[in-house]
Amino acid sequence: MNIQELLVLTLQALIILYFVVLNGTYTLFILLSLKEIKKYFYFISKHDLRAILSGNYYRPLSIIIPAFNEESTIVTNVRALLTLKYPEYEVIVVNDGSTDGSLPRMVEKLHLVKIEKPIRLVLKHKKIRTVYLSLEYPNLIVIDKENGGKADALNAGINASAFPLFCSMDADSILDKEGLLRTGRLFVDDKRVVAVGGIVRVLNGLEIEKGEITHIHAPQKSIELFQAVEYTRSFLSGRTSWNLFGSLLILSGTYAVFRKDMVMDVGGYRKTVGEDMDLVVRLHKHCRENDIPYKVLFVPDPVCHTQVPQDLKSLLKQRSRWHRGLLQSLIHSKEMFGRSRYGSVGKFGFPYFFFVEGLGPSVEFLGYASLIPLYFMGLLNWQFVFLFFLVAILWAMWINIGSILLDNILYKRYKNIKDIMKLCAFGFFEMFGYRQMIAATRFVATLGYRNSTWGHPRRQKIAVVSLKEHLPHGQIHIDLNN
Repeated sequence: MNIQELLVLTLQALIILYFVVLNGTYTLFILLSLKEIKKYFYFISKHDLRAILSGNYYRPLSIIIPAFNEESTIVTNVRALLTLKYPEYEVIVVNDGSTDGSLPRMVEKLHLVKIEKPIRLVLKHKKIRTVYLSLEYPNLIVIDKENGGKADALNAGINASAFPLFCSMDADSILDKEGLLRTGRLFVDDKRVVAVGGIVRVLNGLEIEKGEITHIHAPQKSIELFQAVEYTRSFLSGRTSWNLFGSLLILSGTYAVFRKDMVMDVGGYRKTVGEDMDLVVRLHKHCRENDIPYKVLFVPDPVCHTQVPQDLKSLLKQRSRWHRGLLQSLIHSKEMFGRSRYGSVGKFGFPYFFFVEGLGPSVEFLGYASLIPLYFMGLLNWQFVFLFFLVAILWAMWINIGSILLDNILYKRYKNIKDIMKLCAFGFFEMFGYRQMIAATRFVATLGYRNSTWGHPRRQKIAVVSLKEHLPHGQIHIDLNN
């Protein structure tokens, strides 16, 4: 065996090992997640969430929505948030220098008036131009500021907020009616909790009335169905298990709740393309370094639905940004890597996210890309091809299909068997082109991880079929497939 053949065999062995570790971890995490989710549902069945948070036992919170060019969705989504079941909360929309009609539309539809509101500049952000209060909804505040990016807008919202907890939400998302109750409960139960995240689902294909989801269907577009499969797999096989290990490093920026004082202690959001993960990592770091008892938790329940990209260009920009954000966050706090000072986060969570989630896609891409040149060079080992198909393709397919079936058994989301079968089919076909495309995008993002370009997805207009003047007595029908 010459050196060239030895190098090829070594490369192939590393590729197979990567997929064994990746898919083996996903499988283990799914099994562990089932136990955690069953325990969670047992608690919910024994307790009334509204009773838990009644009286003096709830903590009021502020919902902060950074918005940039969200004209097509912002009014409908804000109105939905104003119907949530929670004892005391405010909604703060931060218009981050939008160049479309977002602000005029909110002023008109939400009956906004300018007010003088003093805001403490604890966290740095771009200049605030105007503050508005709604005449129709007294717990709604809209802040108009110069463009500074999502992190900057969130910092402005935190400064303006009045309550000890804040919830960060995307402007294109819809929260379940009891979503705040499910996350807010954890801050009441345990004073050590500093951050809580929840499951994020795909909004595309849902029907909503009076701000509440009434019918759940699988999306119609292929690109949306692939993403629905990804969301199901990632939340079922990842976040719930890392929650169990106390090593949760990612809470989705689409929906998460934080203790405001703790976020202010770490300087708020840092300007990066992955501001959500970056904040969570720095919270872990701050609490460990200062010997502060704390918990970062995950609610294994579908509480938030978000609109996913409907075109390929927007999707690839999003995935590139996510991966660059992950690497930037890990590198910024690299001193945590493998150190026992940071507990299970430093010893297990950090190495996993760096090697498997951070560098893993490059190995995956090279594994796919190596097949063609090795074939033409006559160096392709057919035993490797068989093993590669077995552990990289077939195993991943069954993880997808298993995640969809188990998810529907647990949550009973889809009533129509056709929706379940459609998702299973796309879980199967994901491995024939879509998965490789995402791996290639993340590989390129790895090479250019320093790039801080954001890139905004193209929004699909929400169609409001019926809406009376006052939302609580009217009906909203949202069909994102029209």
